[in-house]
Amino acid sequence: MNWYVVYTKPKWEKKVADKLNQYGIECYCPMVTQVKQWSDRKKKVELPLFNSYVFVKLSDSERNSVFQVAGVVRYLFWLGKPAIVKDQEIETIRTSLQAPNLSDVSVSTIQVGDKIKLESGAFSNQDATVQEISNNYYIFVLEALGCVLKIKYK
Repeated sequence: MNWYVVYTKPKWEKKVADKLNQYGIECYCPMVTQVKQWSDRKKKVELPLFNSYVFVKLSDSERNSVFQVAGVVRYLFWLGKPAIVKDQEIETIRTSLQAPNLSDVSVSTIQVGDKIKLESGAFSNQDATVQEISNNYYIFVLEALGCVLKIKYK
């Protein structure tokens, strides 16, 4: 059985994950807690780490069963085939989200185009390419996960 990436309607990630679990389909929707500020209050909210994506573990013959859940749009494809995520990558996401928040992240003299290995944080031990350096953030491309990571610093 492989992990596949299901694309959902916007802001339907939690609902889709709950319904998939009800149907007995193993799924994973990584969530992060953020503090949101409104004009009259602050509140901790749980948001998906990847917008509109839920990971599902299925055999190839069971892949169509996810479409019985409202909110599922399609599978994510890579090079004409459904994108497969390695078990190790799912475990990396799980363990890194359980790690305590880092208060200090420092990067020493890197330039756009450099290939680096992230040493700490949610995506530790992942290879990345530096895409952009700004006065208050870095943007890295994580090719193995097929995503872009933006790290803000003060």
